[in-house]
Amino acid sequence: MGKQHLHRVQNFFKLAKSRLKPYVRYVILGGTFLFIAKAFFTHWREVANIQIRAESFPLLAIALGITLVSLIFVGWVWMLILREFNQVVSVRWAIQIFLKTNIAKYLPGNIWHFWGRISEAKKAGISQKVSILSVLLEPLLMASAGGLIGLICFDKFNGFLRIFGCAAILTAIQPRILNPIVLFVERWKLSKKNGENSEIGEEIGEEIGEEIGEEIGEVAGDRPTWRFGSSSNLAKNTSGVKSSRKINLPIKRYPLVPLIGQMCFIGLRGCGFLLTVMALNPVNLIDIPNLFGAFCFAFVVGLVVPGAPGGMGVFEATAIALLSDRFSVAIILSAVALYRIVSILADVAGAAVAKIDRQRGQVKRR
Repeated sequence: MGKQHLHRVQNFFKLAKSRLKPYVRYVILGGTFLFIAKAFFTHWREVANIQIRAESFPLLAIALGITLVSLIFVGWVWMLILREFNQVVSVRWAIQIFLKTNIAKYLPGNIWHFWGRISEAKKAGISQKVSILSVLLEPLLMASAGGLIGLICFDKFNGFLRIFGCAAILTAIQPRILNPIVLFVERWKLSKKNGENSEIGEEIGEEIGEEIGEEIGEVAGDRPTWRFGSSSNLAKNTSGVKSSRKINLPIKRYPLVPLIGQMCFIGLRGCGFLLTVMALNPVNLIDIPNLFGAFCFAFVVGLVVPGAPGGMGVFEATAIALLSDRFSVAIILSAVALYRIVSILADVAGAAVAKIDRQRGQVKRR
């Protein structure tokens, strides 16, 4: 009787989870937008009094340029991550694909930019397992980089918490710990796709199950090796990608270089946010570290919270919550709204640049 009762309880929770899961994203988005709306209606008079001065437009233009450069830079970082899996990828191809697919992060589900990179990598002859791991390792390192910079810059943490937090993050991305995290996120992210495309979901689910079993075997002392055939000559010529015949999929060495690259990316994005704030209101030098730190935490929360396409709403709400006690709420509300516009314009410009560059490459080959 006890086992039957436990089984019924488990089935009940599974059913409740499956029924409620589609509404979680709406609860998150609704909560964040209600928070932002409340702040706006409370301070709408102050927001209405803010004016964009003539000297603000050059700052906003520079913020847009820096944000676009950051996207190009993180495409290069994705190339470094692919090379961690012994995939010799051309810089131009990696940046093109990253810029082309990045705009899809604003679609519902917040997985389509990942799926686009996986599809493009498969077309280039890269194993599906390698492409999946590369696009999942990239945001994990991005979140780690943002957390590190946030802990260093934001002054609400004492020395002990900063040291402990940084040590925890740096320890968490060492291969023994990072591999199970990557595989877990892989299964969680692609399970969303499973509901909309069951055939692809089943195929990926089988591969993920094999990876998890092999990962468990490795932790126990058995170190399996994955082997994949090399890509075709056509894929190599069209994409600049060369696949190794033998690849050890689990991350084998500490991803220091990609982590530093992601920290540079976060720094560039933070500069864009700082310039956006400066376009609305002068900023004292003493406030710059806190602005950077708050931006990093808001960026990370927007990155990891599910259900928010492109972190929309979550990033803004977090930034307002962290900075409202140091800056005018009206300034922060206006700054996060303006920065969202800058970010979207940079994403659109990046996709356009990738398309133009690809068309030029095709014309030259002809």
